Amino acid sequence: MQRGLLRLTSGTDSIAGSSFEDGSTNSLPSSGHGHGHGKAFNSSLAVESTIARSDPAEFATIHQFETSQMFPKPISPIKQHEKLVQSGVLRSDDHQVRIVGKLQRFWEQVLQYDPPPIPEAKTSDSLISRLFSRAPPVLETAPASAPKGLYLYGDVGTGKTMLMDLFYQTLPPSITRKRRVHFHAFMIDAHKRIHAAKMTIGHSGGDPIAPVARDLAKEAYVLCFDEFQVTDIADAMILRRLLEGLMNYGVVCVITSNRHPDDLYKNGIQRSSFIPAIELLKSRFEVTDLDSGTDYRRIPRVLSHVYYYPLTPENKAEIDKIFNSLTCPTPAAALQDPVIENRPITTWGRTLRVPLSTSKIARFSFEEICGRPLSATDYLEVTKQFSTLFITDVPKMGMDQKDMARRFITFIDACYESKTRIFVSSEVPIYQIFSNESAGSGKGISDHMRSVMDDLGLSPEAVGSSSMFSGDEEIFAFARACSRLVQMGSREWAETASQ
Repeated sequence: MQRGLLRLTSGTDSIAGSSFEDGSTNSLPSSGHGHGHGKAFNSSLAVESTIARSDPAEFATIHQFETSQMFPKPISPIKQHEKLVQSGVLRSDDHQVRIVGKLQRFWEQVLQYDPPPIPEAKTSDSLISRLFSRAPPVLETAPASAPKGLYLYGDVGTGKTMLMDLFYQTLPPSITRKRRVHFHAFMIDAHKRIHAAKMTIGHSGGDPIAPVARDLAKEAYVLCFDEFQVTDIADAMILRRLLEGLMNYGVVCVITSNRHPDDLYKNGIQRSSFIPAIELLKSRFEVTDLDSGTDYRRIPRVLSHVYYYPLTPENKAEIDKIFNSLTCPTPAAALQDPVIENRPITTWGRTLRVPLSTSKIARFSFEEICGRPLSATDYLEVTKQFSTLFITDVPKMGMDQKDMARRFITFIDACYESKTRIFVSSEVPIYQIFSNESAGSGKGISDHMRSVMDDLGLSPEAVGSSSMFSGDEEIFAFARACSRLVQMGSREWAETASQ
């Protein structure tokens, strides 16, 4: 039986074969008939009934065995963390061990938690039914048995995503209603659902958020949000009621963020309307600071050759060679999954054309991916469809290309979140593409920018200095993109991403 492997840097939300403390996996033993998961005892109801009547003890033993095979004892976050430290994937860190201890306690509470049933929405085409039927009750408080959620915050490099994935991937397969999602993608989904609910309600009015919260709760009672942040008024206006609705339906959450709840949506428009959401997070979550003074991304890694500069014929030929070797490794593979031009991808009713692609590998020029008015939704769809991306001819960007720089940062965030492998050719070293000064000059860089870069271990000599980004959110996004580009250029990323 093949042992499953926990991949902290894979692009999947869950593992195909989870490993457990007893050394087994979540695969069921084969029955000997057909393929896939089968029971060890492939008996019909009549046979089971016969066994139960003739030998109740044997019947109980059979079902006890089947139950133990279907839901074996899962490995805990603490045990999995110890394995990763022993194997050298992670380094031992006292502060992180304490955080894992909190994850462990929350994990144990979730395993014991029995979520309440979600009331069904009643629909009918009858006018009388619509006039006199009662809507499902809107719950006003969270179930008393629901554990408090976890809100993990800290700067880039404090291990937020790794810890959340450690929790999510050790949840046993018996918990099927679970979801791990980047918060930006979650809000896009929520806005789509709320819009659809408004269309359904029509002119009669009503609350579109309550049914969305109910539907989301039906799909998952364990939610993991990565990169929780609030940057626009549309999100701020619905978040309190959406989060409150989810919790009242019994949903428990793990949230990661770079900010303490008190610092969310700071200086935002109509921030006073968001204060109740902040209080909700502080009262229903255990808020935990991950900053231990250790930046886990600054631990030295051997860089893999995925970035090529400058834009010379030699580097173009090298990029072409890698693309051809991955898309056409054999003549048979080239026939089964050929490279096609202008593959259509549809997002929000719009069609995006992919210049060159197979089913899993795509190639764009910088102008094609960032020179057009594409959004985070488009980039999320691209990274969902393709596990390896080639981006060619990335220029050094100045103030006159700020929109393209913002899109490139959004694109890098989407690639990082989906664990996409990238190959890039650029005019200057990839870390210096946002520089509008000569590398190392130090001119035009604000004190706040310098402070953020120092915290992330990014010197002007490494990434150049840039004055194109001004606000707190912009500066953080710029620095985070640089940090992620460093990580995505490591051999570890190149070998484990896109799987």
